[in-house]
Amino acid sequence: MRKRWTGLVTAACLVVTAAPSLAVAAPAAPAPHERTAAASGEVADYCRGQCHDILPPGENGSATAAQIILNKITGAKPKHTDDQLGPYADLVDEYAGLTDGKLSTFFNDASFGVPDDQVESRKRPGGRDDVTITRDKSGIPHIKGTTRFGTEYGAGYAAGQDRLWMMDVFRHIGRGELTSFAGGAEGNRQLEQQFYLGGAYRESELAAQVDRVRNSGPRGEQAFQDVTAYLKGLNRYISDAKKGLYFPGEYDLTGNADIFTGDGIEPFEATDLVAIGTVISALFGSGGGNQVAAALVKQAAEHKYGKEEGEKVYRAFRMQNDPEADLTLHDGQRFDYAASPENPRAVAMPDPGSVSRQQVVYDPTGSAADGQQAKRTSGTDAVGTGAVAESARERSATSDANVRHKPELAQAEGALSDGVLPKDLFARKHGMSNALVVSGKHTDTGNPVAVFGPQTGYFAPQLLMLQEIQGPGLSARGAAFAGLNLYVQLGRGQDYAWSATSANQNMTDTYAVDLCNADGSPATKDSSGYMFHGTCTPMEKLVRKNAWSPTVADGTKAGSYKLVAHRTAYGVVRYRATVDGDPVAYTTLRSTYRHEVDTLIGFQMFNDPEAVTGPESFQEAASRIGYTFNWFYADARHTAYYNSGLNPTRSPGVDPNLPIRAGASTEWRGWDPETNTVPNTPDAEHPQDIDQDYYESWNNKIAKGYTVAGFGDGPVYRSNLLDRRITSLISDGGKVSRASLTRAMEDAAVTDLRGEAVLPELLKVIDTEKVTDPELKETVDGLRGWLEDGAKRKETGPGTRTYAHADAIRTMDAWWPLLVEDEFRPGLGPDLYGALTDALQTDEAPSTPGGGVAHKGSSFQHGWWSYMHKDLRKVLGEQVPGAAPETFCGAGDVAQCRHVLLSALEEAARTPAKSTYPGDDVCEAGDQWCADSIQQRPLGGITDDLTNWQNRPTYQQVVQFPAHR
Repeated sequence: MRKRWTGLVTAACLVVTAAPSLAVAAPAAPAPHERTAAASGEVADYCRGQCHDILPPGENGSATAAQIILNKITGAKPKHTDDQLGPYADLVDEYAGLTDGKLSTFFNDASFGVPDDQVESRKRPGGRDDVTITRDKSGIPHIKGTTRFGTEYGAGYAAGQDRLWMMDVFRHIGRGELTSFAGGAEGNRQLEQQFYLGGAYRESELAAQVDRVRNSGPRGEQAFQDVTAYLKGLNRYISDAKKGLYFPGEYDLTGNADIFTGDGIEPFEATDLVAIGTVISALFGSGGGNQVAAALVKQAAEHKYGKEEGEKVYRAFRMQNDPEADLTLHDGQRFDYAASPENPRAVAMPDPGSVSRQQVVYDPTGSAADGQQAKRTSGTDAVGTGAVAESARERSATSDANVRHKPELAQAEGALSDGVLPKDLFARKHGMSNALVVSGKHTDTGNPVAVFGPQTGYFAPQLLMLQEIQGPGLSARGAAFAGLNLYVQLGRGQDYAWSATSANQNMTDTYAVDLCNADGSPATKDSSGYMFHGTCTPMEKLVRKNAWSPTVADGTKAGSYKLVAHRTAYGVVRYRATVDGDPVAYTTLRSTYRHEVDTLIGFQMFNDPEAVTGPESFQEAASRIGYTFNWFYADARHTAYYNSGLNPTRSPGVDPNLPIRAGASTEWRGWDPETNTVPNTPDAEHPQDIDQDYYESWNNKIAKGYTVAGFGDGPVYRSNLLDRRITSLISDGGKVSRASLTRAMEDAAVTDLRGEAVLPELLKVIDTEKVTDPELKETVDGLRGWLEDGAKRKETGPGTRTYAHADAIRTMDAWWPLLVEDEFRPGLGPDLYGALTDALQTDEAPSTPGGGVAHKGSSFQHGWWSYMHKDLRKVLGEQVPGAAPETFCGAGDVAQCRHVLLSALEEAARTPAKSTYPGDDVCEAGDQWCADSIQQRPLGGITDDLTNWQNRPTYQQVVQFPAHR
């Protein structure tokens, strides 16, 4: 062991000394089309030290094999792997006393440039003299170029330095090839199967997207040149890393690279960036597409209550435009879009019991066939044959050879055996971001204040990376998704800052296409032809073959399968069913499908100080983004909001919230099926505003009339936590500071939404009579005391790992799911209740693995809080706008409702902590704090510590500009 340790340390030292030299080689000649920046010295920075940001766990997302092994043995991590994790986590304990002067304790200084005493390294990548990458003492790259080409070259090089392995993972996910790259772990299989139906493309279609943007005008041509330079820089880093043997060690562990040469790491192409963009779009920027689930709810409601009453029940639970919903635009603005018409036409409701999911996995072999019901056209369980299977065996052999040459690698055995990402990452829509923006008329200095950021989940390394980019036509600092960081996507410019939350308006429709057979025989649900404009047309089959064999990283036994997406002109098939006895396929048509790259232009404009000079020009830039986002802006004088998204115009009379019978008369207006191109709705129809008193967003409803794409957005939504705190700050003429708005954000971040918003109504029902049972009274009093203290999920003190009011919190966690079922299931009946819970999960407490993802931080987005809030108020005799026609708790009788609540509460109180918090691979059963804690989910070989729960953006800015150009 002593000998192994010595060799390991020696290897780690060699990795450090093998890093590329900072000496400058002969410069590469700039391309003829480049324009050179004027010699202007330092870039203008109008924030004057009042811009801050944070992105845990750390900037460094790359570790060599030696560093991974050292981490496994000793816990040691490469520099800057987790140095932002502590400050981010510590805000939970210190926010109550936060002042403007203390912000730098918990956030980075996000000023432009790097002071001399903060410089850690300088490098001229590729020996160029037109770009320098300066890294500060947090390891953040500051890319400064004298030519546009050199600047983007530096951005690509920095991306390779910080996120090469992760970018490689994502370009393979984007092609449905994750298992063939990272291993056949069950998590990897589920992940690529979920994604493939939403992002299946031919390689030529990825290339066509690049060509179309290049030919779209001057900005498109510039974007193409930027991508070209970025790729040259990225690929130069790959070449340097292979020569210097400091490439990420995950390549060694998975057999994707020879440990001595790096052979196997493939250069990146423009189509790889499209594939990465497709993944990011699927995760954060694609609204709608759940019309089949809605149809099943409506069908069950009509079966239970009859057509007329069932329609009312369905609409009450659907909450498309609930009158009590919290609105981001709250000054009476109205933007009508995508609401269900009163008497819709061409609704394609499935026959009861006829819906089945479209099969995606075919021909499974080996480990893929274990328990698999997929069709096996080859009729064999043997490991797959052909080039893909041979490639898998070669990776396995390379992994074995790497271990023979470096036995220390065995210490990382099974490092990726759970998969590289949560297996259900694509199973649910993600909208986990928030924004608090206050107009200058309500602030301490008269300048707007913003505390905002995206919640992209917690990973090690993070999906985002920090950077500053300065060059001709580029001046910004902030965060960007790795592999797409040729521009800052969320951050600040010279005198303005911007951020986004997921909006999720409906830009994805579900069509029911009639099935047919080319030979004229009767169609069945399994038919592979569909009717398009009167002709039986064969579905395209987009096939991806994957195979894997055991490696050090993932010992899953060998296996293979085919992923098959059946594509029609109306999108990819998701379900099969019958409608009025006729077989149909339900497809999802997304407006941005085949248009992932178009969005690049908007981000390019965000980074251009000549393009964004104020709120109106910012809105113009945001309008060029096709993904569904809420965009927020602040400068020294103004605030602004804009809702982006490629919103199609529907045919009159169709219901975009239910499946639509496909046909020429129901298609999007102006739609070109050959390219899936559709005009956006007019700019004026997108929700937008300048200088509202304040904006808050936590993925809630945007404005009156702007239909919510999912279920349950009513009077209780997590954005209420922000709204209440902002209004409290500005009431009676109060003035907001950077620190006070940050305190408001963090106070909301540690609050249990159920406790603050719904527990008061529960106690009102319980308090209609005295609780006489001593034990039950003690439980009720415990909940009341927790509520009086703010319903926080917060430790008794830093590091105690014990919550104040721990027993009340445990009771609420056990009580809520029992409450929902006991209150609603008897009245709704099992079929309707089941359909509703399929459409909207009942709970998302911190310890609840929403979407199958535990320890994810973001909580209380999806749940039945609004349903319960309305129902309890009806029981208490209140007039409740938008309530269901039925009252469910105790069938509307207060005494019976009280009995339901207390019976469930008694059961919850008896439920042991080990049942409420059952434990997992990082927590012991019954450990409440650990069950809530945030895990930086490893995307590679390095793991980080758990941190305390807080419901907060992953990347976050705190900004207040005192000056403007």
